[in-house]
Amino acid sequence: MRRKTETCIIVGAGNGLSASLARLFRINDIDVVLAARNIKKLKGFSEQIGCDLVQCDSSDADQVKRLFAQTDEIFGSPSIVVYNPSERIRGDITSLDPQQTKLALETTCFGAFLVAQQAAIRMVSENSGSIFFTGASAGVKGFANSSVFAMGKFGLRGLAQSLARELHPKNIHVAHFVIDGGISSEIRPDTGEQNLLNPDEIAKTYLSFHRQNRSAWAWEIELRPWVEKF
Repeated sequence: MRRKTETCIIVGAGNGLSASLARLFRINDIDVVLAARNIKKLKGFSEQIGCDLVQCDSSDADQVKRLFAQTDEIFGSPSIVVYNPSERIRGDITSLDPQQTKLALETTCFGAFLVAQQAAIRMVSENSGSIFFTGASAGVKGFANSSVFAMGKFGLRGLAQSLARELHPKNIHVAHFVIDGGISSEIRPDTGEQNLLNPDEIAKTYLSFHRQNRSAWAWEIELRPWVEKF
């Protein structure tokens, strides 16, 4: 096991918000484990910033257990766990495929439960830690032809709220981040007007939440560009 200060597991890692989180945490001397179904796409990035990769389908209980077991072997118990995965399926209720809907809910919501359970088992024992869930505006208001995404994100928010009430008294900071708006990326760059959320700025809020004094913990925050309607 490597000697560590703090360790973060980012589940559902990709090249957007997860990459910004990983970079910021590494700059702040936090070890990072990136978990994703496809880790080949992250190999170059992980080598660049110096983090570990673990293949994991977050909707599979055995794979989630293996992710945490591998992290235990490398770093010990994580101090921060971020759950990012979600699956968006659009369509009217009469045409949605039940099997695809089930798989989407397993990714967006059930996987969050599996990850939170493994994180909590370790953090309760350590009497500390942060569990963060990345939500969306769909988790506080349902949109037409987006019922599957709303179900998943509403469930995610309910999980986060319940766990905050359950785990805050055990010195484990649980928080839900409502990302209300599009996030800028290479595929969808900001025009300079800051009409899209900057993932690096979002990441700063996650780190700030992790560092909040427990006398004034927040369990939820909404982040949106200045032009976004709400």
